[in-house]
Amino acid sequence: MKFPRRQFLHLAAGAAALPAMSRIACALDYPSRPVRFVVGFPAGSATDIVARLIAQSLSEQLGQQFIVDDRPGAGSNLAAEFVVRADPDGYTLLQVASPNAINATLYDNLGFNFIRDIAPVAGIMRYPYVMVVTPSLPTKTVREFIAYAKANPGKINMASAGNGTAPHVFGELFMMMTGVSMLHVPYRGNYFSDLIGGQVQVVFSPLPSTIGYIRAGTLRALAVTTAARSDALPDIPTIGDFVPGYEASSWQGVGAPKNTPAAIVDKLSTKINAVIADPKMKARLADLGGTVLSSSPADFGKLIADETDKWGRVIKSAGIKPE
Repeated sequence: MKFPRRQFLHLAAGAAALPAMSRIACALDYPSRPVRFVVGFPAGSATDIVARLIAQSLSEQLGQQFIVDDRPGAGSNLAAEFVVRADPDGYTLLQVASPNAINATLYDNLGFNFIRDIAPVAGIMRYPYVMVVTPSLPTKTVREFIAYAKANPGKINMASAGNGTAPHVFGELFMMMTGVSMLHVPYRGNYFSDLIGGQVQVVFSPLPSTIGYIRAGTLRALAVTTAARSDALPDIPTIGDFVPGYEASSWQGVGAPKNTPAAIVDKLSTKINAVIADPKMKARLADLGGTVLSSSPADFGKLIADETDKWGRVIKSAGIKPE
């Protein structure tokens, strides 16, 4: 059967529009069933706590359950690979966190490329780490600490949660920028008892898990790692006040498998930004020591890329290898 040219062009245009219409209809209907929210850390971790807050709010906003699925292991790599392999339909999401950017360089045998294989959706929060020392150390400022460390080589042991973890690379960046030498002591468990007891002298530790020790006076805070002071510790300066250009922070957000329809990514991004803009959510995140990280998918993608590059350079310069 032959069609007149004008009719043929109308049919062709209609056929070309079908995929776009299908994607729009899919986004309008999304979500039509429960959504899996995958977390790469154990229940009760900071990442898990934030994921549950966001999942509950999204469930209320979108009328479907967002179910947190904790899949800890390999520094969140197991969870990331699970999401990378999932169908790109918006029903499997990843609670993205700063370790994902660190791991991109730390592990040379990953079965995926995080920047290529995870589509950024939106940021959620950013929170500082804090440089704390054992009370027996005779230093009350970062400047005094640097002077003491240089005058007493080999006497400063720096604790961390393991090779390549944020406390480790944040400390390595400090050493690179100050010329200070410290012995890295990786822990598989809690390092606070040894820090309080003086077996190790310093740690760059997440603020949410450290602030209780600071307020109780059992650990001495020298500075926060972010560029600006923390509202939770307004009297504590930043490391950058003493080491110009130093900045390190932990952050969280949401990602999806690559090729997830843009309409679904945009819908999720809009809803997540609305959730974290709510005053009650802002207050809850502030209780955890964090500030909201409002961002578009493109903005969040740039943050991930910039952080991957930054920590990649630190890891390579320090020769850090995974345990």
